[in-house]
Amino acid sequence: MAPDSRQWRRRRSTKNTGGRLVIFRRLSQYLALLVFMIPLLGIGSPPAIIALFLYSLLPIIRNTYAGLKDIAPAILESAQALGLPSGARLRIVELPLATRSILAGIKTSAVINVGTATLGALIGAGGYGQPILTGIRLDDMGLILEGAIPAAALALLVQGLFEVIERALLPRGLRIAAHQGKASP
Repeated sequence: MAPDSRQWRRRRSTKNTGGRLVIFRRLSQYLALLVFMIPLLGIGSPPAIIALFLYSLLPIIRNTYAGLKDIAPAILESAQALGLPSGARLRIVELPLATRSILAGIKTSAVINVGTATLGALIGAGGYGQPILTGIRLDDMGLILEGAIPAAALALLVQGLFEVIERALLPRGLRIAAHQGKASP
């Protein structure tokens, strides 16, 4: 093997290591939450659903905060100068401007939850994770794919659905501004 190809493989494997660590960290957080729920709710679907709900809150809250925080101070001052009460400012000015970021957090949570829900099979929640785990135990790739392909397709469907929802909910003026921002370098 040429020295260049060894260096390339080494470089490529270190790049993959970072991604693998992030995935491992996320999965271990969910599994820890799942294990924590078992003594409280037993095994089956309820602890898996509650753990998925709690796990999904972080991206939603983080994106909502970022979306509201990124609004230009001049816009907030203008709304205040118009005499809008804080509730009306939130409803009329801030939330529409933060809609893209809020929906991105909800979309991220939904897509991650579809993939992570397969781990609920570890505690008897069933779903697409059941054939995956059975396939792993039996070393049967067909059985693994029987659960993995529909789960991946469902995640893609959820992402596509949220993109349609985003187009419907995002005010037209913000869609035009975002489109013009993408067009310019």
